[in-house]
Parts: sequence; C-alpha cells; structure tokens
Amino acid sequence: MNRTLTALAALLCTLLLAPAPARAERVKDLAQVAGVRGNPLIGYGLVVGLDGSGDRTSQTPFTVQSLKTMLEQLGATIPPGVNPQLKNVAAVAVNAELPAFAKPGQPIDVTVSSIGNAGSLRGGTLLMTQLKGADGEVYAIAQGNLIVSGFGAAGRDGSKISVNAPNGGRIPSGAIVERPAPASASNGNVTLNLHEADFTTAARIVAAIDRAFGPGRARALDGVTIEVTPPPGDRIAFLSALESLEVTPGAAAAKVIVNARSGTVVMGGQVTVLPAAVAHGSLTVTINEATQVSQPGPFSQGQTVAVPQSTISATTETNHMVLFKGGTSLEEIVRAVNAVGAAPGDIVAILEALKQAGALRAELEVI
Repeated sequence: MNRTLTALAALLCTLLLAPAPARAERVKDLAQVAGVRGNPLIGYGLVVGLDGSGDRTSQTPFTVQSLKTMLEQLGATIPPGVNPQLKNVAAVAVNAELPAFAKPGQPIDVTVSSIGNAGSLRGGTLLMTQLKGADGEVYAIAQGNLIVSGFGAAGRDGSKISVNAPNGGRIPSGAIVERPAPASASNGNVTLNLHEADFTTAARIVAAIDRAFGPGRARALDGVTIEVTPPPGDRIAFLSALESLEVTPGAAAAKVIVNARSGTVVMGGQVTVLPAAVAHGSLTVTINEATQVSQPGPFSQGQTVAVPQSTISATTETNHMVLFKGGTSLEEIVRAVNAVGAAPGDIVAILEALKQAGALRAELEVI
C-alpha cells in the first residue's frame, strides 16, 4: 500500500512539474477566408415621437427641410413661408453592418445617433430609412422603435444631468436586407488571411492542411496570406473541415505597448531585459492658492477687497536604484518597479531609458 501511494505521489509531482503544452487553436480563430466579411451601411433619417427632447429647429434647419420633403412625398404640403417649430423630431444618422452571405428578407441590427442638438432619443421611432453601401446602392431599409440605455434630465435653472449617452440608441433587427452583398471574384482557390502576420504560424497552418488533405494543397504567399487548393467535391464541407483544423500558433513577439496620454503600459510575457541598473528621480511641484481679505483702515473710505496669494514649492524625490539581472522576466520587472512605488509615468520613463540603453529585449511601441 505504501509503495502504491509513493508511486502515485511521484506520478502526481511529475505531472504538476511538467511544462504545460502549448495551446492549439482552430484555423478559424487564427485566420479568415478572404472575401468573407461584413459591409458597412449608412443612412440619414428622422426620429419622431420624442417628448420635447428633439432638435431645436431654429439651429438645425436641415431637420425642418427633411421633414418638409417627407411630408410632401406623403401628400401634405407646407406653405413656403411657414417654418414649423417642432420639439419631437430629430435628424439622425443610421449605420449597420451587412453580414457576409446576407440574403434579402433577413433582419439586421442598426445603430441610430443624433446629428443635431437633440437632448434625448428615448421613446422615439425611426421612420423608414434607406441604408446605402460604399457604392451608393441601397442594401437595407431600417425602421422601428429605439432602445436607449442612457437618460437625461434638465431643470428650469439650466442645470442638467445625464447618464451614458441618451442621444443614441439601437434597434435590434431594425432593418431588412433588400439586396445581397456583391460576391467577390474567385479563381477556385481558397485564400486565408491571418489576423496577425506571423511566418511561423503560417508555416504551421500549411503543414496542418497538407497533413489533413494531402501534400501540396496549401502554400504560404507571405506571413499573412495562405492559398489553398480545395479537393474536388463539396466546397462547404471542405471549408468546414479547414476551419476546424487545430494549429499551435507561433510565440507572440516581445512587445511593450505604452499609451503616452493615459500612462498605460502593457508588457507581453516574452519581454526580458539584460543586466542593468536604474535610478529614477522625480520632481514634484506643488502650487497652493489662497485668498486673503484686505480690510481698509478706520475712516479711510477704502473698500474691502479679496487678494489672491499663491505659494509654490518644489521637492525632489529620488528612488532607490533597481538592479535587473540578465534574463529578467516580466513578473520580476513588475515586482521591481512596484517595489519603488513608481507611477505609470515613471514606468514609461524607465522603459524608454532601458530601450535607449539597449537593455530592453522587446519592441517598444508608443500609441
């Protein structure tokens, strides 16, 4: 019994200490078939039925113009000199995406956004709006009641409060496809485009396709494009099997992304540094403003005035020197930087200095 327990314990330790195998991913998650994509649609329309939160027509003349044109098409004529002052109508931009292989009659979701000065679109109804593609052709017709997640309220004294964005909303299944998207030309081959350029991943996908469907079926044109010759037979079944193949992608490149505006720093797990020592000092400038009251003397006929007074102080704080050993990992970098209490801006400065010194073994990208 003791020997059995010892053997089981040894086997368990071996399994726990063994390195985890690289995770395989489907070809469907690594690449997409060329030509299979959505197409953006856009349109201009009117939202009616608002509770006094529509466009102020004196400042948005295009809303009145659009309303007059719509009423004339419906048989109602407004005299030329009449300018209706409406509060329940808003001019909006409508956008949607026409999915690949969408057929006439299928519904798609639409997003509606105010382009005037409407305070809220809550409770509004979008009137029939044509949605056009980049070629100017009408591919869908949108209409329906809006769903607005935000809300706003305003007082008579000019105070107002809003949550989220009440001047925009969505209409689930609010448009009906009228025309399918134009089909892309094909020479009979299937082209795969990787989501991220990587020669290792492209070579492994080619090897997986050749193992599954026979040698010579696939070839990589570059680090992104793979051309596949499908076997004779059902093309849909072939694409289904092709997307289901599992491939272990290549390791991600060592990269550090720095957002200079917000101070956000993202480092990949492959980031390492060479031996280096870093000492980073920061200058803190403090400005305090106070107001003092100047009181005139008795019988001087002077006036009491408020005199602003500012106090400026500068202090220099020097952190301890941080030593990075060769091959330092991401975890050790983060622990060492956090140990000295560095702010995001300080971390950016440290990484830039390491890159200039040639100690940072990663691509530093500032966005």
